[in-house]
Amino acid sequence: MIALHGVTVAVPALTPPGTKTLLDGVSIDLAEHRIALIGANGSGKSTLLRLLNGLIVPTQGRVDVEGHDTRRDAAAVRRLVGFTFTDPLSQLVLPTPLDDVELSLRSRVRDREARQAQARAWLARYGLADVAERSIYDLSGGERQLAALVSVLAVQPSVLVCDEPTTLLDLRNRNLVAQVLADLPHQVIIATHDLELAAQSERVIVIDAGRVVADGDPETAIAAYRALLA
Repeated sequence: MIALHGVTVAVPALTPPGTKTLLDGVSIDLAEHRIALIGANGSGKSTLLRLLNGLIVPTQGRVDVEGHDTRRDAAAVRRLVGFTFTDPLSQLVLPTPLDDVELSLRSRVRDREARQAQARAWLARYGLADVAERSIYDLSGGERQLAALVSVLAVQPSVLVCDEPTTLLDLRNRNLVAQVLADLPHQVIIATHDLELAAQSERVIVIDAGRVVADGDPETAIAAYRALLA
């Protein structure tokens, strides 16, 4: 289970008082299989996501992932929690999907031929066999998002954290990625503006001004979010 204990995240700011608070005293347990975070731009939901695998650490408070403190045990946390970014081009660092998945497997599979075979198998599992050696710049938005996802899944995390996984996609690719996420056995935690996608979760958490303002079943939490916007 992932737990946040009195977590505040503050960053330097040019205007008084000299810091900007992105999250403010959040304490929450994240145990459900499917969790969605929703909120306006700048509400703090992406900050909360980045805390979950140690991409950032709290200014105050503590984040625990299966007993590992993200500040002290960052390497262990990142083995447990995979992270995908909104824009897959921020994540795909090598020329082709095959190269990127091989890179993910490098620490686990030393033999190059075996590593390439496993990378091809991972890509084939998600329908990307035909584009394994294509430039990432020649892929569709959905193919890029899936390639980025596969590069994370190949590390075999127990939790997958996705920051707005469907935001940059057309409807067809949005539906494709949503279905892939729905079918995963992992715990999946997403931040999203896609309320239809959020509604497929077991639990929806509404973030506003760095605080949790609603938390519950999708129907109740999404209604609270709509009321907040109104």
